[in-house]
Amino acid sequence: MALLGRLIKTALDITAQFSSIPEDPAAAQEEQLRNLLNTAKGTSFGLYYDFAGLLESEDLISAYQQSVPLFDYEQLDFHWWHRQQDAPSITWPGRPGFFALSSGTTGKTSKRIPVTDEMLEAFRSVGQSQIAALANFNLPPDMFEKDVLMLGSSADLTPYKHHLEGEISGINSQNIPGWFDGFYKPGREIAKIDNWDERVAAIAKAAPDWDVVAIAGIPSWVRMMLIKIIEVHKLETIHDLWPNLKLYASGGVAFEPHRKSFEALTSEPLIIMDTYLASEGFFAFTPRPDTMNMQLAIEHGIFFEFIPFDERGFDGTGTLLDEPEVHHLGQVVEEQDYALIVSSPAGAWRYMIGDTIKFKDLEKLEMVISGRTKYFLNVVGSQLSEEKLNAGVKYLASEIGVEISEYAVAAIKNEDGEYIHQWVLGTNKVAKCNEANLAGLLDEHLKEANKNYKVARSKALKGINVLAVEVDDIYNWLESKKKKGGQIKVPKVMKEEMMLELLENLK
Repeated sequence: MALLGRLIKTALDITAQFSSIPEDPAAAQEEQLRNLLNTAKGTSFGLYYDFAGLLESEDLISAYQQSVPLFDYEQLDFHWWHRQQDAPSITWPGRPGFFALSSGTTGKTSKRIPVTDEMLEAFRSVGQSQIAALANFNLPPDMFEKDVLMLGSSADLTPYKHHLEGEISGINSQNIPGWFDGFYKPGREIAKIDNWDERVAAIAKAAPDWDVVAIAGIPSWVRMMLIKIIEVHKLETIHDLWPNLKLYASGGVAFEPHRKSFEALTSEPLIIMDTYLASEGFFAFTPRPDTMNMQLAIEHGIFFEFIPFDERGFDGTGTLLDEPEVHHLGQVVEEQDYALIVSSPAGAWRYMIGDTIKFKDLEKLEMVISGRTKYFLNVVGSQLSEEKLNAGVKYLASEIGVEISEYAVAAIKNEDGEYIHQWVLGTNKVAKCNEANLAGLLDEHLKEANKNYKVARSKALKGINVLAVEVDDIYNWLESKKKKGGQIKVPKVMKEEMMLELLENLK
């Protein structure tokens, strides 16, 4: 057993002992807000909303919520962020060195999210806490001397005005601390290859030289990479090449639909950790074994707020109310869907991420991502959230005994001009799928599980249509839109125009 591995494991054990949840999480969050306001009080945004005055308030959180409005990306970018590309100290001191280009799954163009030095430090801080949490997994000491493969976007960033830009995983890989270079794979040279297929080919070629113990990345793209490596080296499973592979850190999308396809590529079970990492911040990670819940990172520079994703915060179409209820950490309850709001050292203030989360264990501060505010299908009153859509697809996969790892749905008009729900299901066994039977099973399940859907089906929603395709056909469509690999995710709920484009491509 190597000395270095023992030393690292001992250090993790000690760090984990001092990384417990604070005694008063709500007070810890208020302190994060105080630090943010104090740092940014001299910026244009801080002067406009009188951060200095807010810091004198007896009830800081209430004063902040009453003075600063909620922002979505379009509002914050239009009024403030676009100016940071040319001038310093607009929403955060100085000028951002990077802008993260989002995946754009719910919009037509990529968003530009500022990434400051302080935001990069917050990313690193949460990452270090995640590494410290490995002490809870009873891993062998020699594991901490082996390679970690992080599959993200290209690290070849593009200069633009006064900054560099690219997807957040590419930005983070450019800013990996020097001590981690010896463990990090595929290494900076391969990570800079812009073309996804060329990068995966380079990874496959170099793979025999690595002793990979952990992999991190979005499930769909990691799966494709593993398949490529197995094909190139004529392996039965990836463990034939990397026998010490023990850990997979998932993120970006729900892992469960991909579990069976991962198990088919391995000869022994992997420890699965979930991560909540977005362009706007690293918010949560799985801190212990035997769960996919994630612990909210409340002491790493970000202040969180929560809007109930029901009639208190949103109307029946999923649109934010003019005056929604907004809760801080001390006011949330378990098993309630909340739209997540963040204020961060990137100069994001009361920024609505677009995700909904649900606390599963408040004592442990553990939560799950329950959906997207825009992944809400309600064109004709069906009121289907992403959580309900996921549950329907999971039921369908169980009933017919196939894996459905990707799906998309949209309300579109049929030949008679009436609305139907068009589903596209990505599966590994198209031949086993009777599409009419799938439509009937899914329709009946959604009627039984959701009363609003049942009412809609008796009125304006005239039918349901299912198309089953190979999952790679969906990924090929993404590639045709120059959206393959990295942080890219399949939009689960589409507008009619996008669904028609997908259907045309699948022909």
